[in-house]
Amino acid sequence: MLANLLFCLNATVPIFLLMVLGYVFKKINIFNDGLTKGLNNFVFKVALPVLVYKELATSDVEELWDAKFVLFCFLATVLSIIIAYTLSLLFKEKEIRPEFVQGTYRSSAALLGVGIATNLYGNAGMTPLMIIGAVPLYNVFAVIVLTLGQGEDKITGALMRKTLWGVITNPIIIGVMLGIVRAFIPVPILLPKTLDYVSNLATPLGLMALGASFQFKEAITKIWPTGLATFLKLIGLGMIIIPIAVSMGYTHDKLVAVLIMTSSPTTVSTFVMAKSMGYNGTVSAGIVMLTTILSAFTLTVWLYILRTYGLI
Repeated sequence: MLANLLFCLNATVPIFLLMVLGYVFKKINIFNDGLTKGLNNFVFKVALPVLVYKELATSDVEELWDAKFVLFCFLATVLSIIIAYTLSLLFKEKEIRPEFVQGTYRSSAALLGVGIATNLYGNAGMTPLMIIGAVPLYNVFAVIVLTLGQGEDKITGALMRKTLWGVITNPIIIGVMLGIVRAFIPVPILLPKTLDYVSNLATPLGLMALGASFQFKEAITKIWPTGLATFLKLIGLGMIIIPIAVSMGYTHDKLVAVLIMTSSPTTVSTFVMAKSMGYNGTVSAGIVMLTTILSAFTLTVWLYILRTYGLI
């Protein structure tokens, strides 16, 4: 029992300590808003794409590739969106429904997924395949939900083209696809040490930047939608989808990828997107803060349960 607990703590504690460090650095003025924004941009546009590229480029993709698993992640994301949308109808304030929906289903799939998988298995495991199945849907449905929530009657062709272009040019998706191509075309990796150095920055810098972005007062505003979204994000969706994954035979790195997809904190980009599309952003900010804080406990419990049953 103690060995299982230590195994789980080893996966989660280092990650959340980095967030705490980021928060402390912001408080003592080592980090400021400009630096935090710059770090987030660097991690999203450079370090994380390089990391997933390197992981796939040096893997046996033919052995790693699992179309059934990618499809499962796709369908699980669709199910999460349907659940979130249905429950959003509980709120009389229509303007908070879109923020609730995207805050409930969008996970920190790349950042926390890679970090936890690496702590458990020494590499990103099946996280890149989960990203292929889930992340494009995250972006497409976020735009649809936020647009319709503004009272628009329909999704225009121009908007959909812009959204699909955003998915295609998503740096992390580009990193995944280039990594797969490189794995099938065995050409020498240019500057491998440089890629190693850059990819090694992704997790620590990303997590510290996330911690530096914390605004705790946002977590207690609009507590009803924020609290329900937090429960669904960290516990509820996992209680539905993880048993389905287990029944389909997914264990170890695949099950960890599913756990991250369903039960990791909400990505900070939900707040950025909500604000950019004219929403108040209070609900989004609260969900991001609360899920991030509480996931230090809930992810450890999830991992402990799965480890105790021999599933990871």
